[in-house]
Amino acid sequence: MDKYKDIFYRLWEHSENEIVEFKKAETNFDIDELGKYFSALSNEANLRERECGWIVFGVWDKKHQVLGTTFKDGEVALNKLKNDMSQHTTDNLIFQDIVPLEIEGKRVLLFQVPASPRNIVMHWKGIAYGRNGESLKPLNQAKQDAIRQQPPVPDWTAQLVPNATIEDLDDLAIATAKVMFKKVHSSKIPAIEVDAWSNEEFLSHSNMMRDGQLTRAAILLLGKPISLQKIHPTVAQITWTWQDEEEIVQDYEHFTIPFILTVDKVLGKIRNRTMRELPGGTLFPDTMKQYDEYTIREALHNAIAHQDYTLQQRIVFVEGPSTLYYGNGGSFIPGTIENALEHKGPQLHYRNECLCRGMVNFNMIDTVGRGIKKIYTEQRNRFFPMPDYDIDNEKRTVGVTIYGKMIDEKYTDLLKRESSLTLKECLWLDAIQKHRPVTKEAAKYLHAKGLIEGHAPNYTISLSVAKMTKQVGHYTKETGLTKSAIQKLALQLAHNAGEVGFKRMDAFEVLQHLLPANSSYDEKLRKIGRLLVKMSEEGLVEKSENGKRWHITEKGERELNS
Repeated sequence: MDKYKDIFYRLWEHSENEIVEFKKAETNFDIDELGKYFSALSNEANLRERECGWIVFGVWDKKHQVLGTTFKDGEVALNKLKNDMSQHTTDNLIFQDIVPLEIEGKRVLLFQVPASPRNIVMHWKGIAYGRNGESLKPLNQAKQDAIRQQPPVPDWTAQLVPNATIEDLDDLAIATAKVMFKKVHSSKIPAIEVDAWSNEEFLSHSNMMRDGQLTRAAILLLGKPISLQKIHPTVAQITWTWQDEEEIVQDYEHFTIPFILTVDKVLGKIRNRTMRELPGGTLFPDTMKQYDEYTIREALHNAIAHQDYTLQQRIVFVEGPSTLYYGNGGSFIPGTIENALEHKGPQLHYRNECLCRGMVNFNMIDTVGRGIKKIYTEQRNRFFPMPDYDIDNEKRTVGVTIYGKMIDEKYTDLLKRESSLTLKECLWLDAIQKHRPVTKEAAKYLHAKGLIEGHAPNYTISLSVAKMTKQVGHYTKETGLTKSAIQKLALQLAHNAGEVGFKRMDAFEVLQHLLPANSSYDEKLRKIGRLLVKMSEEGLVEKSENGKRWHITEKGERELNS
C-alpha cells in the first residue's frame, strides 16, 4: 500500500495531463464517463510508450484539495465495477488495479489504467477516445493509425546466436525432430528427400537456422543443456512439483532443454491413475485415465510456446492428488478465454513466432488455434470440470488448472443429460458450480434458458435442472429455505427467548445454515438483519428500549401458532 501512496503523491505534485485524470467524485460518478476516460488514458499511454495511466477519485485538482469519495465502497462493489466495465472495452481489458487509499484521513480511489496493447486501439462501447490537454474527445484518425501501424515487438526466439554451432545441439533431439517433421509434412515433402538433407539443411527448412546461424528457438527445442550458456541469462527450465492434499511439497525435479525431449520426461512424472467404477452407467467406460493424454501434453506445450523468456522465469508444473497446474510468464495473447474459444482460424500473432513455427514443424503444436478449445472439449466429453485459467496481466503470468476428477455431481449429470449444450454454455455453468464469477451477459443468457437462478454473485442451478439431475436436496441447500420457513423459525426463537429477548447474533446462530450455502458470512448476517427489520415492520417482533434485543409481539405469537 505504501507503494500506491507514493504513486498518489507523485501524481498529486503535478497537474492533469494526457495520462492522469483527477475527479472529485465525492459520492458517485457516471460509469459511461469513466469508460471513456479508461479508453482515452489507455490509448494515450500506448502512444507515449508508458505502461499505464491513472484516474484518481476524491480530489479537487483545481484547488488542490483532498475531498474523499464514497464511490463503490467495498471490494465487492469494485470487483463488480471491473466486471461490468470489461463488457464494453476492447478485448475485455480493464483496470490493472483499483486501490482505496487513506489520504489526510479520507478515502481516495486510485485507478490504474493499462496502456492498450501494441497495434490495438482501446475502445469504449465501440468508440476510441483520446485526450487533448484536459479535454476528452474521440481519438483522431492519425493517432489511431499510429497505434495500428506500430511495429511488432521483436521475436526474442528468432534472434540469431552468433557463437552457437551444430555441436551445441543434441543428436537425439535432432533425430526426433526429423521424425516429427516427416510426419507433419508427409503430404508435401517425401520422407526420402528429408533423409537426404544435411543437419544444416534440415534446420533451415524447419526455421531453426537462418543465414547459417542457429536461432534461440533452436537452442530451446534442440540444444544440449550446456548450450544454455549461449543464451544467458535466459531461464529455460520446467520445474515439476508433487504436492499432497494439504499442498505440502513431497517431491520436485527441474528439467531443462532440449524441450523436444524434455516434455516426455516431465509428463512421465505424472501419477495418471486408472479410474474404475465411475458413476454414470454406460456413459462411462469401465476404466479411464485420470487425465486425458492430449490435454496434459497440449497444456505443457502451450506453456513452452507462449512463455515470455525475457522475464527469466521458470515454467511451473504442479501435480496435486486430483489437479495439474501449469504456469508460465507473459500476458495471455487472446486476452480472455472466451476470445480463445470463439476465435476461428489461426491465431493472428504469437509472442514467439520462430519457436512456435519450430514446434509446429515438430508436431508439438498446430497453427489452427484449436489447442485451448480442444482441451475444453476433451474435459467436457469426459464430464469433468472445465480448466480454470488464472490470467494476471499486471504480473504478466498465465496459469491453468486441469481437473482429474469430478468436483460436483450435479454439473456432471447436467452434461450427460444436456448433450446439446455448447462449449461456451458448459464454461459458464462450470464457473457457476465452482462459485466463480460470470459476466452479466452470461448470467442473463443462462437465466433465459432456465439453467440457473439467483442474483450476482450467488447464482445456483435452477430448480428444473435440479429435478432433472435428481439434485433437489443439494439445490435446497444451495438456495436456502423459503422466506416464510426462515421467518417461522425466527418467530420460534423469539418465543423461546421470552422476556429476555434475543440478539441478532442469536438469530444468526439459528438461521445461518438455512440460508444459501454460497453466501458469505457477511451476506448471511446482512440477510438476517434485513429479515428482522422486515418482521418488525410487519409487527411480528419489536426491539427493546435500548435497541439491543428483539422480542416477539402478540401478532407474532398468533402468526407462530397459525
